[in-house]
Amino acid sequence: MSTRNKLYFASDFHLGANSYVSSREREDRLVRWMDMIKTDAAEVFLMGDVFDFWFEYKTVVPKGYIRFLGKLAELADAGIKIYLFKGNHDMWMFDYFTKEFGAVIISNELEIERNGKKFYLHHGDGLGPGDNMYKVLKKVFRSNFCQWLFARIHPNLGVGIANRWSSHSRIANKDKNELRPEHQEWLVTYSRDLLKTKYYDYLIFGHRHKPFDIRLDEKSRYINLGEWVTYFTYAEFDGTDLTLKYFEKPIVASV
Repeated sequence: MSTRNKLYFASDFHLGANSYVSSREREDRLVRWMDMIKTDAAEVFLMGDVFDFWFEYKTVVPKGYIRFLGKLAELADAGIKIYLFKGNHDMWMFDYFTKEFGAVIISNELEIERNGKKFYLHHGDGLGPGDNMYKVLKKVFRSNFCQWLFARIHPNLGVGIANRWSSHSRIANKDKNELRPEHQEWLVTYSRDLLKTKYYDYLIFGHRHKPFDIRLDEKSRYINLGEWVTYFTYAEFDGTDLTLKYFEKPIVASV
């Protein structure tokens, strides 16, 4: 029997984005990955934008994703701890996943220590220099009033509005997702600023949609988890070291 001692990190699945067919293909790939890790995973960190849109009405949640959600329940029933981070696309997660399979919902950052290694975890949206308009919008969208107001809209209309908004994301506008030189990556800048006041071995983010493993100094590394639309990347911590891996061959090497 395998020992459950590994931590797995993945982000930006954007389930529901683009066409139904492409979303289902993405979901099937995720299920294959979860089948692979379920034998040795102790904890699984899904670090935001799991869904391209998510809102929990009092008695209604978005339809679909049955295979993925069933696999999450299977992992939880096997004793694997699941963490779900709010991203900029699925910030309206409340308590549904906690009630269904005991997931821990993370609204912002999470700091943990495992086997003497210190981790700083965040989806990555609204951090670092620039992107001031989004930082304002994030405060509005996360406000109780905005959530209460959206809940008053019938799901048929509300989900339609949200899906149209999501269509302007980087998934639909890849030309905006430009690869920047390392020194211009705003999450690298943010990570280096954090290290001025506190030590971390690994600073792990999603959001950027590019798999990065950048050494910040002699001991600390910045990891970006990439995404599951073209790259299919994740990080694995075996108790000693953290490795950024490809689950299956990426559709493109770079965009």
